[in-house]
Amino acid sequence: MTTTTSNLQTEAGWDGPYYRARAEGFEALFLPSPDEVLDEVCNVDAEVHLPDGSRWSATIFTMAEVDRLMKRWEETGEAAGGRCFWCSDGLIVRDPGIRGMVSVIAELLASGEFEGAFHRLDDSER
Repeated sequence: MTTTTSNLQTEAGWDGPYYRARAEGFEALFLPSPDEVLDEVCNVDAEVHLPDGSRWSATIFTMAEVDRLMKRWEETGEAAGGRCFWCSDGLIVRDPGIRGMVSVIAELLASGEFEGAFHRLDDSER
């Protein structure tokens, strides 16, 4: 599997509300807001389909988005007054954009770290 952004071959496009990206060894469905610029996406739900038929999910955040949320929570009192960040099945990436997120998914699969970062969905969750 190719894991570098420059070599990663993807086929991508809109499929209803999802932005679907196909790469060697997986397909990823992202759910950005309809008006979001794809290269600037910094907080998005993702579902990954693997060739064995398994489905996996995570919410992907950039580090800057986590910082923005924590600062907002300081004012609202959420998450211990903004002193912590947590979410179920959260994955934090350095840079924004769907293309980079697809690359991170490929690298996690290649390194064997994918199952620790994503949550496996049951067939009943379809």
